[in-house]
Amino acid sequence: MNAISENLTQFIEARKGEFELISDSRKNQLDQFAAYISEKRKTGEVQLIFICTHNSRRSHLSHIWCQIAAEYHGIEEVKAFSGGTEATSMFPQLVNTFEKQGLTVVKNTEGQNPEYQISFASDRPPIIAFSKIYDDPFNPQENFGAVMVCSNADENCPFIPTCDRRISLPYEDPKEFDGSAQMEEGYLNRSTEIAREFFYLFSKVN
Repeated sequence: MNAISENLTQFIEARKGEFELISDSRKNQLDQFAAYISEKRKTGEVQLIFICTHNSRRSHLSHIWCQIAAEYHGIEEVKAFSGGTEATSMFPQLVNTFEKQGLTVVKNTEGQNPEYQISFASDRPPIIAFSKIYDDPFNPQENFGAVMVCSNADENCPFIPTCDRRISLPYEDPKEFDGSAQMEEGYLNRSTEIAREFFYLFSKVN
């Protein structure tokens, strides 16, 4: 991927140099996830839906960095999506977060639940992001991995009948920083953590 911005390239290279920051137990979780992707891609598309309760923060961060890391590593079979157990909106602070980390964000629609297009390379289509429930028609309806990125969704949504694998990969909610002096830093740190883990994960996919 030579068509990504210099800022994003620098961000990615920094994350690739931080794999030692990931704990051994977390690497074990990510290695198992990578093994699932490696096995699935042998037979075609690997569809992943990242799920948190409101589809407003962690599921979008995971969706975006998963798709970017997959394409960066040439894993073209991966198609990432996001959803919640209820729909709200993508939290606006994510726009600032993504832009500071080298992505381009365009708001396609207005209203209470805007649609955004998030671009990471000039030769790749943008990623579409808006809040939705996990079984929204925009998302795959069967043959997908359901990736639970918040403990609340993991606990309250114990059975998703149409997925072929349920994967628990919880992250702390950056919402705790909302309205504080640490808000920008808190969101940047959570996004960086998630990006780091997905670049590690796809380095293990074969």
